[in-house]
Amino acid sequence: MPEEFLPEINAQLRNQPPIEVIRWAVSRSGGRAVISTNFRPFEAVLLHLVTRVVPAIPVLWVDHGYNRPATYRHAEDLRRRLDLQIHAYVPRMTAAHYDALHGGAPEPSPEHEEQIKAFSTTMKLEPFQRGMRELAPAVWFTALRRVQNPNRAGRDLVTEDPGFRVLKVSPLFHWTDGQMEAYLREHDLPNEWDYFDPAKADEKRECGLHAAWGAKAMAVGQEKAG
Repeated sequence: MPEEFLPEINAQLRNQPPIEVIRWAVSRSGGRAVISTNFRPFEAVLLHLVTRVVPAIPVLWVDHGYNRPATYRHAEDLRRRLDLQIHAYVPRMTAAHYDALHGGAPEPSPEHEEQIKAFSTTMKLEPFQRGMRELAPAVWFTALRRVQNPNRAGRDLVTEDPGFRVLKVSPLFHWTDGQMEAYLREHDLPNEWDYFDPAKADEKRECGLHAAWGAKAMAVGQEKAG
């Protein structure tokens, strides 16, 4: 889709319910849509909405090996409730191997920024890139919302991801936490508040999937993969 059409499309979809945004995107996917998740708080909302439209949509999950037990139990609960077709991708290096070489995941502090990026590149970005390459979607559903952090506030509901050459669609982009909580209650869906992502360290930064530095790291990885 030509990039110059995106502002008009976003204006048209701005006030549409998320389910209609999903239907719009699916109609343009040619049967090649995926949804990514990490089973963080509120992820159940988008998983529930998307699977109402495409029940068997591939769910791309990078299990970097550092999730807490509550997150794994939450993932299994949602898999059963929604009959999720999970495609789990794991790093080429196990968590135990990474810990032995690097002393564990880096401490979440500003002075460890480069170590956090290196951790994310190895344990999260590479398996995600591999998953996208194998699933080869035309449309990628994400749970990005503008209220999550300042970096995401400058994005929009529909964008193009040149790295993966897909239409990236965030149907809940304009939703607040209050709307997310109301949806969970209305549909009796669970939430997960014990989630921690060592590749992000805190909610104010990005793991690289939706940031310029991550795109560069994955481009290097793509060249190495041939």
